[in-house]
Amino acid sequence: MKFDVFFSKKINLKSKKNYFIFPLLIFLLLSLNSCHQKEKIVYFQENKTSEFKNYTYNPKFKADDLLSINIIAQDEATVKLFNMPYGNVNQNVGGYSTGNLSQPGYLISSDGFIDFPIIGKIKLSGLTRQEAIDTIKEKLKSFIQDPLIIIRMLNYKVTVLGEVKNPGTFTIPNERITLLEAIGIAGDLEITAKRNNILVLREVDGKLTETRIDLTKKDVFNSSVYYLQQNDVVYIEPNRVKMNSALYNTANVSTGISIISLLVTITLLFFKK
Repeated sequence: MKFDVFFSKKINLKSKKNYFIFPLLIFLLLSLNSCHQKEKIVYFQENKTSEFKNYTYNPKFKADDLLSINIIAQDEATVKLFNMPYGNVNQNVGGYSTGNLSQPGYLISSDGFIDFPIIGKIKLSGLTRQEAIDTIKEKLKSFIQDPLIIIRMLNYKVTVLGEVKNPGTFTIPNERITLLEAIGIAGDLEITAKRNNILVLREVDGKLTETRIDLTKKDVFNSSVYYLQQNDVVYIEPNRVKMNSALYNTANVSTGISIISLLVTITLLFFKK
């Protein structure tokens, strides 16, 4: 009897220890998992002070850019010959929009030229805004004295696809947008987004380039694609959890259960014989 009491007490002590040990192990596992998840979710995790490059974004015009070119000068009668008439304009002024604008403009052809009134073809592809202004002003000097030339891009747009809340193509009114701003206007990344492998597709000299960005590091601010260019495409991949959930959807699970049930039934019938 004494031995029975001794062993029963010992077992009770062990069970009490297990009562505290198991919750502790579960807590530690959850803590480790949460730390691991934080590394995958939080932006700009590095604690170091980053030195950012002094990078000035000055975009150049490309083929298929649609430009608004407005000439202002004292000689209004002559200026009228060079300005494109404006009809009804469907434009989102001061904000981001989706779709295409209907405002008329000069479309840069595939070989880089626009067809300008009276003057004819002017090559603008590969030029910055100021370079384009200087080029047009030089062409106009024999017609108009000291003209003021205003150039705006009407179809400056970027596309954000993948694991964001509002994917789509967005027209940018101020012709300047960063990668983070593009993700912001698309509603930010979903919790299922893969933050360390953002893909930016860009056409450079007729060739499609791919650049990968890790948003969990501060190096993103020094990337060549931090400032997006017109027609850039940003793609955010789903993480492993999202991909696994797509593979093991309800239909697949139901099919799997049916197959397992059939195999179990066949096995039981086989051993029953």
